[in-house]
Amino acid sequence: MAAQSPQHRIGEAARLSGVPAASIRYYEKEGLLAAQARADNQYRVYSDEEVHRLRFVRLCRAMDMSLGEVRTLLALDADVRGDGHVACITLDEHLDHVRTRLAELRTLEKELLALRSRCDGQGGQCHVIEALHERADSEPVPPPSPSVKRHV
Repeated sequence: MAAQSPQHRIGEAARLSGVPAASIRYYEKEGLLAAQARADNQYRVYSDEEVHRLRFVRLCRAMDMSLGEVRTLLALDADVRGDGHVACITLDEHLDHVRTRLAELRTLEKELLALRSRCDGQGGQCHVIEALHERADSEPVPPPSPSVKRHV
């Protein structure tokens, strides 16, 4: 008789995977994890394989992958006949996103350093708030941009 995988309640699955229980429920809702079976007491129960899947999702999310990217990788993992190189394409697209974000962060760093330079710690008043007010009044309001793709 084959041994059955241990069944873990959501708190234990959260502890073993490093994924908070609220996130586990969210991942179920988003289809990254199948809706869980319920024990006789109606508690969700998770197998070791599902705990491993949660660890996989946690790792991908820690690398700032979107839910769509994680979903793609999980689908590729499940499709033994599929083209494994699609994972490389997914990773390349994510690298492009990371590189874009790094450039944005470098620009932000320069802006913050310039703002920080407005206060030398001397005198009775810091000019950072004043500089923020000046900038708020001088920058045009950007038009709404519906094509902005949020990386979730």
